[in-house]
Amino acid sequence: MIPNPSLQIQELAIALSASNINPTMFTHDFLKVSGIVPGDWELARKPVINPRASQISFKNGVNVAAQPGTVTFFEGMANKTPEQMQVSNVVRNSVEKLAQADYRAIVISPKSLFAWKEGEDIAKNFITNTLIAPGPWREYGKGPAQATINFLYQLDRCSMSLSVNDARLQQQDKSAIPALLFSGNFNYNLAQYSPQERISQIYQRIDSWQADFDTYREIVNQRFLGQQQSVFPM
Repeated sequence: MIPNPSLQIQELAIALSASNINPTMFTHDFLKVSGIVPGDWELARKPVINPRASQISFKNGVNVAAQPGTVTFFEGMANKTPEQMQVSNVVRNSVEKLAQADYRAIVISPKSLFAWKEGEDIAKNFITNTLIAPGPWREYGKGPAQATINFLYQLDRCSMSLSVNDARLQQQDKSAIPALLFSGNFNYNLAQYSPQERISQIYQRIDSWQADFDTYREIVNQRFLGQQQSVFPM
């Protein structure tokens, strides 16, 4: 069983794919004037807006990032209850204001970074010794291979992909500690629905993001980390 991590950083992202999404649409003024975000939200940094990509970050941890064909809304989950999370409300508001967009998919993406202040090789050994079968492929050259492991689960409601990466977390003193990064994606294809049904499906998936997160948490927490007690704050 892997030791309990010293630090945990979590994030929830909700991405919408539509062929007619343009990054320059998502300006700070548009988000506020349209009511997608409340007028009193303060910027965390200067927005980036250009034809290739845009990103707007707010002090409460909500971010909006767009590129041609996709807009992603994400929020850090540190010390927040599900009721305190704002990202699903922002996505719903965006869909209401942009109901004519040619939506093709919605993806719910929880992400977790688990770090250990002690035990330099915990994360690396977990991937190379636990997730990869023993064999000559694990070592070549100057040391053990570095690996990214990808899993695909077929659920009743959708497909879920999960990647596991060996990572490093940089601390405030600029030092870095070993970490494991788990990235999940619940992929909901909307192409088979009529335009009105797509909006309804999007709302349904937004409203049930906690069910996806609970599935992700069960897989990561119990099946990978082997922890019966949750290492997640939620």
